[in-house]
Amino acid sequence: MSISEQAAKHIKEVHFGGNWTDSNLKDTLTDVTYDEATKRINGLNTILQLTYHINYFVKAQLDVLSGNPLTSKDAESFLHPPIRSQQEWETFQNECWVDAVELAQLIEQLPEERSWEPFVDPRYGHYFRNLFGAVEHAHYHLGQIAIIKKLMRS
Repeated sequence: MSISEQAAKHIKEVHFGGNWTDSNLKDTLTDVTYDEATKRINGLNTILQLTYHINYFVKAQLDVLSGNPLTSKDAESFLHPPIRSQQEWETFQNECWVDAVELAQLIEQLPEERSWEPFVDPRYGHYFRNLFGAVEHAHYHLGQIAIIKKLMRS
């Protein structure tokens, strides 16, 4: 399996399951209501903010792999648009799943030799670092979501 195929596999697994942590975003969020997603516990980020934050960087990578410039800014990565209902929360989640699938497809098409090329700018490291970093980042915030969900329901 190539590096690109492995990176795509990890992106899919953190979003949809099958990884060795036996934890993924879709299953973790499936029963989270709009009220839970927007509720702040002990000053922590909300589940909505964390979900948006994860997908913000998925979209940033989608842009780059689609041939667009990198325009994302860390300072904007928690600034989600208003979501005011259960329907909007579910629609947003569905957009996240579509973005994850699209990203995985683009990663699978990435030629192996690009793995070690700079990701847009040398200061961001190479493609390998960014693609696998996105998986690490998603797992990190997935853990936060799981803890917040447990705190909320205890």
